Amino acid sequence: MGRFDHRTVLVTGGTGGQGASHVRAFHAEGANVVIAGISAERGRALASELGDRARYIRLDVTDETSWEAAIAATEDDFGPLAVVVNNAGVQNPAAPIESTDQRVWDRILDINLTGTFLGIKAAVPSLRRNGGGVIVNIASTSGRHRTSSGAVGTGEFGPSVTLPASDPRELSAISPGIVRDQ
Repeated sequence: MGRFDHRTVLVTGGTGGQGASHVRAFHAEGANVVIAGISAERGRALASELGDRARYIRLDVTDETSWEAAIAATEDDFGPLAVVVNNAGVQNPAAPIESTDQRVWDRILDINLTGTFLGIKAAVPSLRRNGGGVIVNIASTSGRHRTSSGAVGTGEFGPSVTLPASDPRELSAISPGIVRDQ
């Protein structure tokens, strides 16, 4: 018996790198996993590798309608959510702030902050239907360290969200160090 037997877990940015590692770990512990992301080829390949308890669902974390569709498809396949891992994120290529185009900044905020907010917003009703659960936001340590270029980012803790104390769920932020991706 795994720690997550028969529980439903959705991981954003789950099609590769750190997200795929989260997906594999939850799956190994018995979870039904939803690999949410924009890379259909990688997502379908990972779902095929893992088998019946894994599904790929296309999700643009910056789009509220996309979130609603992803949650509905997840519940249709596996039932309500027990865990959501808001892992999708991007970083700015190292550049001095005065050389950073606003479109780059807007993209970082849209994916890293708004995407996380929309994920929490969309997941809470499903977590309630499950009787509770956990939301894990993968954050960044970039706010802790200065860089030689003064690159911009979204900081260490990501968005600040407060849930009512009566809600039977946990909201956590994890700030891993530098992660090597493929």
